[in-house]
Amino acid sequence: MPLRRSIALAFRFALRELRGGLSGFYIFLACIALGTAAIGGVNAVSQSVTEGIEQEGQVILGGDLRFELNHRTATDDEYAFLDSLGDVAVLADMRSMARLEDQSDQSLVELKAIDQAYPLYGELVTRPNMARDDLLGERDGVYGAATQQILLDRLGLETSDRVRLGNATFELRAVIESEPDAVSDGFAFAPRLLVSLDGLDASGLVQPGSLVEYVYKIRTPAGTTTDELRAIEERANTEYRTSGWSIRNRGNAAPSLTANIERFAQFLTLVGLTAMVTGGVGVANAVRAFLDSKRNVIATFKCLGAPGGFVTLVYLIQILAIAGVGIAMGLVLASLMPWVAAWALADFVPLPASQGLYPGALALATAFAVITTLAFAILPLGRARDIPATALFREQTFDGETNPRPAYLAAAILLIALLAWLAVETSFSRNIAMTFLAGIAFSFGVLRAVSIGVQLLAKRAPRVHSTSLRLAIGNIHRPGALTPSVVLSLGLGLTLLVSLALIDGNLRRQISGNLPERAPNFFFVDIQNDIISDFSTLLTDEAGSEAVLQRVPMLRGRIVELNGQDVATMELPPEGGWVLRGDRGITYSPVLPENSTLAEGDWWPEDYAGEPLVSFSAEEAGEIGIGIGDTVTINVLGRNITARIANLRQVQWESLAINFVMVFSPNTFAGAPHAWLATLTLPDADTAREARILRDVTQAFPAVTSVRVKDAIDLVNRLIGQLATAIRAAAAVALISSVLVLGGALAAGNRARVHDAVVLKMLGATRRMLIGAFSLEYLMLGAATALFALFAGGVAAWFVITQIMNLPWQLLPGVAAGTLVTALVLTVGFGLAGTWRILGQKAAPVLRNL
Repeated sequence: MPLRRSIALAFRFALRELRGGLSGFYIFLACIALGTAAIGGVNAVSQSVTEGIEQEGQVILGGDLRFELNHRTATDDEYAFLDSLGDVAVLADMRSMARLEDQSDQSLVELKAIDQAYPLYGELVTRPNMARDDLLGERDGVYGAATQQILLDRLGLETSDRVRLGNATFELRAVIESEPDAVSDGFAFAPRLLVSLDGLDASGLVQPGSLVEYVYKIRTPAGTTTDELRAIEERANTEYRTSGWSIRNRGNAAPSLTANIERFAQFLTLVGLTAMVTGGVGVANAVRAFLDSKRNVIATFKCLGAPGGFVTLVYLIQILAIAGVGIAMGLVLASLMPWVAAWALADFVPLPASQGLYPGALALATAFAVITTLAFAILPLGRARDIPATALFREQTFDGETNPRPAYLAAAILLIALLAWLAVETSFSRNIAMTFLAGIAFSFGVLRAVSIGVQLLAKRAPRVHSTSLRLAIGNIHRPGALTPSVVLSLGLGLTLLVSLALIDGNLRRQISGNLPERAPNFFFVDIQNDIISDFSTLLTDEAGSEAVLQRVPMLRGRIVELNGQDVATMELPPEGGWVLRGDRGITYSPVLPENSTLAEGDWWPEDYAGEPLVSFSAEEAGEIGIGIGDTVTINVLGRNITARIANLRQVQWESLAINFVMVFSPNTFAGAPHAWLATLTLPDADTAREARILRDVTQAFPAVTSVRVKDAIDLVNRLIGQLATAIRAAAAVALISSVLVLGGALAAGNRARVHDAVVLKMLGATRRMLIGAFSLEYLMLGAATALFALFAGGVAAWFVITQIMNLPWQLLPGVAAGTLVTALVLTVGFGLAGTWRILGQKAAPVLRNL
């Protein structure tokens, strides 16, 4: 028969059989739809947010260009250059302490000082809405301010009340409802307090070396393209090479937010891929059960002379058609997710005003779904192809089949390789994606080994007297047993949940338990040179002899070159790139700092006076590929300083003590203005004592910014809790897929279970005996799977916590018990739900078909 006629005839037979409905394929449909929706929806939302940032880049950035300088304002020459580009708005950002007038309470605030031109784009919305002079101007020697509601709540204030900021008093005249460029400013640890530049000058907070950022936002002439903005950036960096300013344009308005969205989207995509691959097991089970139910039809085809390839084509067409229905369902859900995200994230992340379809994301999800379907359906189809008609008439199922032809095995391997390649090529970090895929492959292999081990143990188990237990043990290792399907389907989902739960639990334990015990009680920032002695004396007198005060000089600088190469032109791995993004805190010291140990090289003498030297954190140096003898050029206060790496240090970041990536030799910054950073550790200090010390420091040194570490830890704890909730919700997708596959695996074995149940009942078995046998079988399988999930999830969590986060790790018994209970409930519950109907099956119809 010609190929075209053969394909056309196969289509006719396939469509005719599909008239019978989708019975037996509901699990198949759910798995494909879930995986498609997860991958397509996550990528659609990611594209939606990214495009929203690009479309609203001017408003988010607050201008077409943004120039940032640390510690200093622009020189006359620099400002003239900025002014020549268009309209300029000047801002200053820093952290400080807002105090009540009676000095009874205070709070850390994110201080933002603006000029009359702000905002260049968008609108500053306050409650009540006021003219700029009325909002921030001076009245009777008191400047105005606007703040967020959280600050009013924290200090028990209302609008029209006053606070002290540095040496000046400010009247809180309005509540900030909307700040157009808040997203581009980055993460805020404290409430926003908005004042004028004149008000900031009156406060006296800005001193030489203060940690203040001056931002110049430019509105260029209408019609300026993004390419022209990039050309301006290059010109600014070339003509003002030593300015040390950081530049962004409206096309890159919020790079940190965009990068984090891409990373989180990658994580969720990989979780969706896990659900898809897990669902692939459900596809294989569904296809196998479907072909098993069609054994008489397949036998008839072959008896009438149909070749094996034709039979395979008929059922491949049916499977792809059904997969198409599941993919369509998933794409509909994925298409709706950007609208749902726009509503849910409206207060946090800017999204496009009008949502639309994202063909790229939907096409990617479709590709994953089609490849997964083919990869997991090809082997059952290959086995069915070569089974002779006589065997099909004799056998109840395809148990005991030989492996499919090499061509089918090769096709399955090729499709799985294609699936892996697609996941790696579309990921934000290829290393993470490859590690993730290797983990899935390893898990599949180990789970298969676990199922084989469970079957071998059952096969070699000693004979028991209990009939139900004997039947249960036999069911575990007999041909066609559910053991491989149950262990594989449930194992992946539970392992993912265990690892995430253990990581979350250990992080919370460190942050809320061990970390506060090791961390200092306070950080003090912006301590000026002329008060450092008096400041230290005050803390020593207030805190007592048991307190530990540590202080170091601090500046901020930005790495501009490594070994003479501009860092902007270098491609660096994501794990080390953060060191080169933005400004870093730096210090100098004649001796090796506390909480550090030399990993390589020697420390400079205390009276060293040679070329500038720097000590680099060993971990970060390894990540960006530098070592002893290499040079680092850093821009500080508008000057480029090149230092040679003299040694590498192991830094205990988890202690929360004063630590720096870079520590320079003292002669590097001789004569440079700078402030000091200090920590205070109070053994066994209670809240009242901490509050008294904080109040005394704030009253005596109003320009010093004080951070209570416990408050910062509470904030981080809340953030981790929110992130953990989001991750658990994503992991639930994989668990749901596992549960669906588990249900499908049990449903696929129903035919054999019906036969067994009827034969056993004819031989005198009671329903109670059979329920006991099935319950024990599912109980043992669930327990074996839970033990594997505890081991594999524990190893994964241990690796993340100890090797990546460098924190102590502990196995949490509550997680272990929860996993075991979850596994047992799922397996026993689903197993009994599926077999209850089987136990009520009448014997006559089954016996007639034997």
